[in-house]
Amino acid sequence: MRKRIIPILLVAAVAASAVLATRGAAQAPSPMGDANAEPAPFNPQLSALMSMLIQPRHAKLGLAGKEENWPLAGYALKELKQGFLVSARAVPRWKGLPVPDLFDAAVSQPMALLDFAVKAAEPRQFAEAYARLTAGCNACHATTDHPFVVIKAPDNPSAYPNQDFAPKR
Repeated sequence: MRKRIIPILLVAAVAASAVLATRGAAQAPSPMGDANAEPAPFNPQLSALMSMLIQPRHAKLGLAGKEENWPLAGYALKELKQGFLVSARAVPRWKGLPVPDLFDAAVSQPMALLDFAVKAAEPRQFAEAYARLTAGCNACHATTDHPFVVIKAPDNPSAYPNQDFAPKR
């Protein structure tokens, strides 16, 4: 009888230690935090908004205009304007400067010219207005002590390999 009890006790001890180990592991905090917790509010910095909302839309606008895809360029321009509005609402002041005023000074006139060029389907006017918009972006970066952030017209659509910028024919 003793020979049977020892293996049974060993199996029971191993099972008990496994149960205790899994209980301890379940109670250990996850390095990723509580999966059931409410997410923290998203309070992005202006630089994050520029990278997420403005820069990709600026690039897509340039690529659509280069391909003379005016419906897509109009959509990209609308999205870019919306990105500036969202950014200005999310970060109303940056280092004491009113962000809406910074955006307005840098991009309002080029945006109006782009809107006209897109609606008129004028590639030359689009290219000129887009160059002015890009220069406005860089002037704003220089004004806000970020002259090393240099924006340029995209020269290749490979940044968006999953989007076709050519107009449908």
